[in-house]
Amino acid sequence: MSVPRSVALERTLYTLSAPVLAAAPNLFADSPVNTVVQLAGAAGVCGWGLAAKSNEPGAGRKIMRWSPLVLAAAVDITARHTIGWGPWCLDGILAAGWAAAGLVVMPFTRHTRRHHRPALATPAPQLQPAPAPAPSPQPDDGADAFTRQVRLLWEARGLPGRTIVVTATPHEGMPNDLTLLVRASEAGRPISGLTPEAVAAAFAVDVPDVRIEEVARQYGREGGPGWREVHVTPDLNERRRKAPTTHERWADRIGITGGPVPGSVFVKKVRDGERKVTHYIAQVPDELGEPRVNQHGLAAALKTRYDEGRLFVTVDGTQVLVSLWDSSPLAQVFPATRELLTPDKDGRWVTGYLGNGQPARNRVYTDRGAAHGLFVAPSGGGKTQLMGLHVAADALFGAVVMLATEAPDEKTAALGEHTARYGIGALYMIRLLRVMVALMEIRGEMVWDDGRVHEWDPKLPGCPYRMLSVYLDEFLSAARNGDYGAEIMDLAELVSVKGRKYGVGLKVAGQSVYVQDGFTQLLCENLRENCIPVVLKVAPKKVGDMFKALGIPSEHIPDPLPRSFSPAEAGRIERVMAGEPEPPADSNTGGAGWIIEGTQPDVLRTLFMDFKAGIDGFFPDTVTTLTEYEIRELEARDLWFDWTEPPRPAEFGPEPEDGDDATSWKGGGKPRSGGKSAARRDTVSSPRQALDAIRNLTGV
Repeated sequence: MSVPRSVALERTLYTLSAPVLAAAPNLFADSPVNTVVQLAGAAGVCGWGLAAKSNEPGAGRKIMRWSPLVLAAAVDITARHTIGWGPWCLDGILAAGWAAAGLVVMPFTRHTRRHHRPALATPAPQLQPAPAPAPSPQPDDGADAFTRQVRLLWEARGLPGRTIVVTATPHEGMPNDLTLLVRASEAGRPISGLTPEAVAAAFAVDVPDVRIEEVARQYGREGGPGWREVHVTPDLNERRRKAPTTHERWADRIGITGGPVPGSVFVKKVRDGERKVTHYIAQVPDELGEPRVNQHGLAAALKTRYDEGRLFVTVDGTQVLVSLWDSSPLAQVFPATRELLTPDKDGRWVTGYLGNGQPARNRVYTDRGAAHGLFVAPSGGGKTQLMGLHVAADALFGAVVMLATEAPDEKTAALGEHTARYGIGALYMIRLLRVMVALMEIRGEMVWDDGRVHEWDPKLPGCPYRMLSVYLDEFLSAARNGDYGAEIMDLAELVSVKGRKYGVGLKVAGQSVYVQDGFTQLLCENLRENCIPVVLKVAPKKVGDMFKALGIPSEHIPDPLPRSFSPAEAGRIERVMAGEPEPPADSNTGGAGWIIEGTQPDVLRTLFMDFKAGIDGFFPDTVTTLTEYEIRELEARDLWFDWTEPPRPAEFGPEPEDGDDATSWKGGGKPRSGGKSAARRDTVSSPRQALDAIRNLTGV
């Protein structure tokens, strides 16, 4: 039996100390050894006294600890008071007895251990049978080694949520990721206490790395509230934070609740390298209804800015198309060509290009008849350019085109060379409108090849006349004219109501469609219903009111366009530090705006017609005019003449009688009303009424 090292060392000290204890008093009476031994004995006596007074258990064990010191002092005192070595060598016998007592009786070191026997009288402890291990709640079902290891960990963590692990599946390539299938430890009980926090604590991961899902019933396996599937994915989430895929980035930043497109699920990403645009397609579940898109938040999620003009969103049912261009397509210039401006069999032609890259098309006619037109833009917004595109499209279709403007300019004059009639001023405009009303009656009586009268239809053969398309530039300025404005508005309303049935299209261009600016609600609604309006470069504060006037629902009113589509020049901080001025902004938004074919405006950039390089190539070689029959009928009504002439006698009312103030009349026209717009006449509801009114005025 092996002896502890401390016991062997103490026994060796007893053996070596016994001769010193016997020899020191006899050989050196005043030796320091005697003093040390006696002081140790005194300490032992004090220890006895303290042990005897203590009420704590283990007093006998403490007395045994101090006994070797007290006995050594007794042997030393005895040896000093005997003569020599004493009778029968008593000093040596006492020292040997002291050493034997230390060797035979339990040594001092054994008495310092509470779990060892303190004395020979202490009874030996009885062996107790080990407690039986608690039965594991997890039955042995032959699970794989990984599942068994996870079960041991799950049990060591106290069975979170009072559940047991059914299966554990590691994720390939992710050493710390796994999926658990757990069920309630008590059959028939739902799982109610299993939380991501409890699972995260069990596996020492972060709470966002845990996802708990419901389990659907499958063949051969139960499901319901007593089962849960737990995903622990710290490695996946770490990779997802550092290098997410497009699908993950969409789910984390765009499709989440409160995101730019909440509830949307990424479908696919398509890169068009030739056009330098990336398309993202997402789907919103049917139960969420129409997708809700926050374009500012979407731009931030795709690491761009909304005002850069690079991001465009198209919603089709529950699908969302997000087009992110490398540079804004609205900053590009799309040259006009004769091929783009030529109407197809359905009367459609390309006006420009939408922000998503699609061609934006307008039309020369609709299924209701001749198309009207409405062009709204401030000065310098590209209105005349847009009007030139429409004039060319109508001319290429074979229509008779006439143009009147309230004030002359270079581009309008160039367009006038390719029209059947062109003139300037409110007087010219009212004469042109009178001709349009008269043509509505004339054409309503013209017989087609089949011997019958029909409403105009470009697809019906045998039409005896051509479509007439009339452009009125700066219409509101002419409508506010003090002498002719009221009749101009009346006649324009009449043509907008019924002109389409006689192949007469009215194209109105101006800077506003507000009723308060003189644009009546009736005219606006009629034009809006029978045309595809184009609105260019509207001031930001007017965007909302402008589109409300056009009947656009508030949820579809677009945000204002940026002041420039060119990216801001880098280095602004350096310029500020150096005290240098900012470079001039590139105002390149001419021709940019919205086209409104349905209820939702789409951003577009119109084609560019270079007037300086010449526009003859966009038009046919010959200018189409009215038929001879139509001209004869207009001449018979005294409406076909040089409209640039001053007002003819009685053209706008009876001649002033003698004695009337001639200054209150203008060229035989109707009287002024203090320089303000003339009073509106009775409403004219048919071409016949309009012609009767004209005959009454002109005496025809």
